Amino acid sequence: MTDKKPVIVYGVSGYTGRLVCEYLREFNIPFVAAGRDKKRIQEVLDRIPGLDTVDHEVVEVEHTVPALTELFSGARVVSNMVGPFIKHGAVVVEAALAAGCHYTDTTGEQDWVLDVQAKFGDKFAEKGLLLSPGVAQMYTTGEIAANIALETPGLDTLDILVLWKGFPTYASTQTIFTILKADWYYLEQNRYEKWDPGTTFDVVVPGQHQMALALPWGGTCHPVWFKDDPRVANVKAAGGVFDRSVMEGVVATQKMVEEQIKTLPADEQDAALAEIAGSVQAGMPPRENPRVNTSLDSVYASGPLGRAHCVIHGNCNYKQTGLLQAYAAYSLLQQPPKRTGLASACQAFGHRELLGILRSFGLVMEPVLTVQS
Repeated sequence: MTDKKPVIVYGVSGYTGRLVCEYLREFNIPFVAAGRDKKRIQEVLDRIPGLDTVDHEVVEVEHTVPALTELFSGARVVSNMVGPFIKHGAVVVEAALAAGCHYTDTTGEQDWVLDVQAKFGDKFAEKGLLLSPGVAQMYTTGEIAANIALETPGLDTLDILVLWKGFPTYASTQTIFTILKADWYYLEQNRYEKWDPGTTFDVVVPGQHQMALALPWGGTCHPVWFKDDPRVANVKAAGGVFDRSVMEGVVATQKMVEEQIKTLPADEQDAALAEIAGSVQAGMPPRENPRVNTSLDSVYASGPLGRAHCVIHGNCNYKQTGLLQAYAAYSLLQQPPKRTGLASACQAFGHRELLGILRSFGLVMEPVLTVQS
């Protein structure tokens, strides 16, 4: 079945999975849309204009290693949308490895990236396969900005900010509340240091007078990507939405989790967090509007005798994510990644190449780079 459909999109019943399928259509890549509920997947695909112009198939599958291995066999790339990944991701990664497929996902969970690196990174590298969690706007676009800043030699410290305007999807909300249970880390002298759970930042937003409220956002993927990068010794990342009132609600919830939920037995914590997340976002948000749903990635890179600041203004962060996932599959079908095993999108495909794709689809402006030396 999958010999003629080289890409599997797993978890198409949600918002992001739909966008991945939309952009696979733009790249004219045959794909299988898979998940646990065939009817729900079909309802999602029926909303995609022009999908009949690309060869695709809908498959219902159990969330088990044997069932997914059978589905993935014959394919070459698995794009996984089923989160929270710390709970559901290992089954998909194990199946992708067994089937000999490259793996990408959209995670925002630093603990998942560290876990999958430890358990599967070397195994994927031994097979010449890519293992790339976190291919998504909230991490990859900021990573592009960081790498542009690092094109100036002699800079070793990254201060990263990502903000977007809108409201998270149901799956993203589930992830946000899941990471509240985990420890979060930043990078200091190439060693992981733990964030205080109550840390917040009042941040200056390039291009506007009003300040914003941001959080370490679970630590983000960036400290993991840049650890053991000889250019970089220190990485701190902050993120959030432009709407300060929403962020104040997140801070209040974070405090409540520390005081009330983390004191519960471990088997009760997940259920309590899922209930709260469902009350915040139980449905699918409206389709993004580029005039409303803007994004901003700002990176200060500094060193003993130099500084660079790179800002990327964009729109529609979920569309950016869908495009990045589809382009990753498109690239992997034609040539090997630049790095195998655990690797970020920029490490696997190149930051300038990814910037070019986002620019060509009208999702980001030309980066604004300021250098002092």
